[in-house]
Amino acid sequence: MSNSASIDQNTFKILIADDNRLQRSVLEAHLKTAGYEVVSAENGREALEIFRKGYFPIVMTDWVMPEMNGLDLCRAIRKDDSGRYTFIIMLTSLDSKNDIIVGLDAGADEYLVKPVNQAELTARLKSARRILDLEMSQQRYIETIKSLSLVDPVTGVFCRRYMDDRIQQEIKRAYRYERPLSVILIGINLFEEVVVKHGHYAGDVIAKKCAESLIESVRKDVDWIARYGQDTFAAVLPETGLAEAMIVAKRLRIRIASMVLELHDMDVKVSASFGVSGFAANQEKLGFTADILLETADRNLCIAREEGGNTIKGVQMG
Repeated sequence: MSNSASIDQNTFKILIADDNRLQRSVLEAHLKTAGYEVVSAENGREALEIFRKGYFPIVMTDWVMPEMNGLDLCRAIRKDDSGRYTFIIMLTSLDSKNDIIVGLDAGADEYLVKPVNQAELTARLKSARRILDLEMSQQRYIETIKSLSLVDPVTGVFCRRYMDDRIQQEIKRAYRYERPLSVILIGINLFEEVVVKHGHYAGDVIAKKCAESLIESVRKDVDWIARYGQDTFAAVLPETGLAEAMIVAKRLRIRIASMVLELHDMDVKVSASFGVSGFAANQEKLGFTADILLETADRNLCIAREEGGNTIKGVQMG
């Protein structure tokens, strides 16, 4: 099964490791009745050999086994560097809190106390499949980003193509949960003059340093930065109203204004202008689009530049 393949129960393989033949047979019967393909091993070492020869989305392992126990099997699977996640269910007669913690710490995702209850087994497998589906969706998303080269090669932030697609999703999410969303457009002042005077390499250095400063100044894994134009960046701030976005813009302005870059043995100061727009999503006020959000921020950026630069203009919509 490839990384990007969806999980199909009819071809979904589960690896069982249990040295008790009777319990192993009962578990096999339950899983096959549910439509899963099952491969079994009598101990952890045999299971690991089988695991390394193919991909098993789920591994169910007994804790106490000869040659290699369930904990060691968990640890060995977690060291696997195939790039595909495996959901591990520990089978054990040990149900104390400390034992459970030890199992989870070794790499297990879930545990089942023997003898296994079929209804509980079904519930655990549904949970496992949801998590594996999410993992595979994430892998597909990462692969898409890489294949479409959606990262700006100079600055390392997302490119305009990625931004145009993702901001649509951010707006849908804002409406779904009725949460605010704001955008800051950051225009580097006198960028073209610097390029004319010092060359395109100097422009790349300034853009890269500004991008690094922006990344360091926003929330990791929540906010994101994209290159909007040659001299312009966009900071997209989910879960953020205009008032909070204005505070972020002030922080960004101060950080960029404090930068001094050495170009051709000369110190070059950098500053930027900021256009901010935001809206509070409400199901009763549908209609805000990415174009409206960005055009409003762009107008504010133009006003900030016309007023001399190194300033901030913002407006709340709706």
